[in-house]
Amino acid sequence: MKKTLLILIFSSLYTTFFAQKQTLSGYVSDMATGEKLIGATVYLPQTKTGTATNSFGFYSLSFTPSDSLSITVSYIGYQKYKTSIKAKANTRLNMQLQQLNNTLTEVTVTAQNQIQDRVEISTIDIPISQIKTLPALGGEVDILKAIQLMPGVQSGGEGQSGLYVRGGSADQNLILLDGVPLYHVNHLGGFVSVFNADAINTTKLIKGGFPASYGNRLSSVLDIRMKDGNLKEFEYQGSVGLISSKFSVEGPLVKDKTSFIFSGRRFMLDIFTKPITYIIADIFAGYTFYDTNLKLSHKFSDKDRLFFSFYTGDDRTTFRMGERERNEKEVYKSLVGWGNTLAALRWNHVYGNKLFGNLTLAHTRYKYLTNFQYKSEEQEAGSVFVTEVENKFESGIKDLSLNMDFEYYLSENYELKFGASSVYHVFTPGTSSYKFIETGQQTIDTAFNNKTYNVIENAVYIENRIKLGTRVKTNIGLRASAYTHGNKTFYSAEPRMVTNILVTEKLSLKASYSLMQQTIHLLSHDGFGMSTDLWVPATQNVPPEKAHQFAVGFAQTLHKNQLELSVEAYYKTMNGLACYKEGAAFLGTARNWEESVFTNGTGKSYGLELLLQKKEGKSTGWVGYTLSRTTRHFVEQNNGKPYVARHDRTHDISVVFNHKFSERINLAATWVYGTGNAFTLPNEYYKTPEIEYLETFPYHYYANTTYVKSYEQKNSYRMRAFHKLDVGVNLTKQKKWGERTWYFGVYNLYNRQNPYFYFYKTIPIEDEQGNPTDKRERKLFQQSLFPIIPSISYSFKF
Repeated sequence: MKKTLLILIFSSLYTTFFAQKQTLSGYVSDMATGEKLIGATVYLPQTKTGTATNSFGFYSLSFTPSDSLSITVSYIGYQKYKTSIKAKANTRLNMQLQQLNNTLTEVTVTAQNQIQDRVEISTIDIPISQIKTLPALGGEVDILKAIQLMPGVQSGGEGQSGLYVRGGSADQNLILLDGVPLYHVNHLGGFVSVFNADAINTTKLIKGGFPASYGNRLSSVLDIRMKDGNLKEFEYQGSVGLISSKFSVEGPLVKDKTSFIFSGRRFMLDIFTKPITYIIADIFAGYTFYDTNLKLSHKFSDKDRLFFSFYTGDDRTTFRMGERERNEKEVYKSLVGWGNTLAALRWNHVYGNKLFGNLTLAHTRYKYLTNFQYKSEEQEAGSVFVTEVENKFESGIKDLSLNMDFEYYLSENYELKFGASSVYHVFTPGTSSYKFIETGQQTIDTAFNNKTYNVIENAVYIENRIKLGTRVKTNIGLRASAYTHGNKTFYSAEPRMVTNILVTEKLSLKASYSLMQQTIHLLSHDGFGMSTDLWVPATQNVPPEKAHQFAVGFAQTLHKNQLELSVEAYYKTMNGLACYKEGAAFLGTARNWEESVFTNGTGKSYGLELLLQKKEGKSTGWVGYTLSRTTRHFVEQNNGKPYVARHDRTHDISVVFNHKFSERINLAATWVYGTGNAFTLPNEYYKTPEIEYLETFPYHYYANTTYVKSYEQKNSYRMRAFHKLDVGVNLTKQKKWGERTWYFGVYNLYNRQNPYFYFYKTIPIEDEQGNPTDKRERKLFQQSLFPIIPSISYSFKF
């Protein structure tokens, strides 16, 4: 009897998960360009099974052989595709979707992979077409600014492009461009991100329930994929705005086989500031940034594809001043620069009909540089005396990585994803050099603190995507890593789990748990993620960071599938955190950073998030709300008591509205509100004599009065609440040569004076007649950054 029961159980399991059926597989792409569509839904109505295309547009589905197999494919912004085929054996079927030309009528969304069906939680996907319609300061569309409008995501402050996700800091976000990390993603001091929207295909943010394929960050994954390039015809687009100008070209090198896209962007203001500063002050001074994206794609066959991705971008501040007299010439130069370079070579191969493989070889680098130079030439008695001085400081991080990823579509009830990665990190926290050359004197050329840290990180992972009946779907995974620095190896086993229970056809309950480890630290003074921050590795003295996160919520589609509603609660704990000691200096820290930080800090964050979103129709947008609390605890800080994190924000609200009046006129508006950031103020000032000893004759002591600040508690004060309204309108017109668009927008429409920082100032006390007296008092003042600012830009496409 027991044997019979075991046979029946194993037979049932085999039938559910491993029974051999036929396979339908292929790629889904854009009909006009050949661009692969990531996340498109492929659905079989007869079996009520479906799947979504992966990061390369590939899908695979199992089916029972039939004389007529119906297939439905859908993707946001595209016409639904339906077809029927005779399928009695393994079938390869590539499908192309056509973009919706007229979006003025309300569209009923009937895609099967609705929010309640997806085995994911805390995941945000904003179509690039929707991002491009949002109001933008200077007309410069920014992906990170759009992400900041989502619940659970905050910026470091006004004008900042940093991401603070569910209480995490800016360095705890894994930001990937075509699967490769970027370490600094801001231009213009955080005002603009490095991502040129014209070169981007898809954007996905994961805040919790992390798949096991991602690792080495605690708070979020931002997965951004570049366009592959148009396989059908050449396409050009560009724009000129108040902040930057950009141009992109894409097209086929070999039609339907090899494509490319090239995109460049540059900040233009320095073209005007350099000559103006020269005319006014006889100096050359300016700031600029640029980005360059390049991607090549080649299709060898339906089973083999090769991709090459490249990105480089820099910020640069320059200053040059010269002075000339009869016999002497002096030149002062300074340069401050920072930027990223990324290159990746990827090979896709389909093994049979069920196994998809991707191999990636990549290099990424971030570098920060300051360089000061002085040179003088003096003519005397027919001779020339030259003096040269140069001070240089460099900091950065370089990675060389190899990744292997596989997806095995075993049956309609079981998919397996697994892989391995190896990363070789080279950290340079800070290298200083000094050079002194003088005619007739000995040359000094020295470098110090040029220590580098070479570390290796290896990882393997597995994800089991299981469907239990018609109601339960789950993704159970495990990531295991080994991080080696010197003679010390840190091992980590990180379980991940996401479960989706379909309560009704339109409503599901979701839950997740993730354990994450991070083996790199960002040492930051202000928390904004600035270019002067130092990337350093985990060491025996400064161990890796870890985080546990739980999330639970429900998801539902409403109003004829046009609205998506999600409500989630999360709880996250962090340990192994590191931060600067009070008063630690930037350059001094670089020389011996391990002695300049507090370690083994802990953090806690919990909250509730709500998102109501509409993605289709003439009116689109979303409403997001976050209620949260974030704290930090270091034994050495705040008298050993936990304190509110600087980026803690009790209430955070965002409202995004986009309406298309006609094919020519599109209006968009965003309104945001947030509780003010926490910050520290001294609770009192007092005078104290500072006794100093004069070491030269005559020897004596003297007293110098100084002011001492007394602090009661860290981050015990709040800035004023932050809120503002941005509006923008796009006026598009079809021309004989193509399409042109004028953008007119207003940033901070009602001129809200939001606080950027606070400072004390001593001012005279006025008498009853309003006249200043000899008495003085200290008052707190607010510094704002941006008033109401109009914007205009011109873009074209043909």
